[in-house]
Amino acid sequence: MHSPDVTAVFDLPDEAATQLLGENLAVAIAPGLVIFLEGDLGAGKTTLARALIRALGHTGPVKSPTYALVEVYVVSSLYLYHFDFYRFESPEEFLDAGFGEYFNDASVCLVEWPDKAAGCVPSPDLRIHLQHAGSARVAALAASSERGASCVRTLTSIREGGNSCATPDRR
Repeated sequence: MHSPDVTAVFDLPDEAATQLLGENLAVAIAPGLVIFLEGDLGAGKTTLARALIRALGHTGPVKSPTYALVEVYVVSSLYLYHFDFYRFESPEEFLDAGFGEYFNDASVCLVEWPDKAAGCVPSPDLRIHLQHAGSARVAALAASSERGASCVRTLTSIREGGNSCATPDRR
């Protein structure tokens, strides 16, 4: 079900702002959510994911899934899967690895480099595109489902309430 395009743009002046966006995202997520984390190398995808996972209450290490392809976290009965498909040479590797079973209504899936599994990875509820803006970053959020739209609305509400150092971009 496609909801009207619900979008938001956040200016992230420093790493702390990227981390706070991840922490705020932890408040907004719900089981069944698929989030694509997009952007160039070093744009802050793993930083944002790490902050979200820690904000959910995970106290152990939060590693980049670049070499393992997926890191699994269980926090208060929520299964969160953090994928990184950067090393895929073809989208079929997603199917060969059996990752499809991880995408269900009881889990949250964070996917870095989703284009490397295009056509195989399920569609996202929310896309977060991070890009460099000088020494800062910009996060552009776009929902493609009601679940994703709810996330964007929650993040926008947090931002407008002044509880976030992620600075709004008033474009």
